[in-house]
Amino acid sequence: MNQVSQLYGAKASKRADKAGSLSFSDSLEISSKGRDLQVAKAAVAAAPDVREDRIAAIKAALTNGTYSVSDEDLANKLLESFDI
Repeated sequence: MNQVSQLYGAKASKRADKAGSLSFSDSLEISSKGRDLQVAKAAVAAAPDVREDRIAAIKAALTNGTYSVSDEDLANKLLESFDI
């Protein structure tokens, strides 16, 4: 049995040596559309979710008492929100 294990051990080590000497390298090439998509995603991620300038203007108008909404616009938005 010792001879059998030595025989298999020798074959296994030869296979391991062959596998260890092989080297592979992977490469990846991104198309111009892919690069454009990455740039667009980065720009969207960098943009704030809230338009601070618009909110500041509305807050200032509310504070000053100068913010007004037409009755018709309010009614239309209510109807849209309730799908009427």
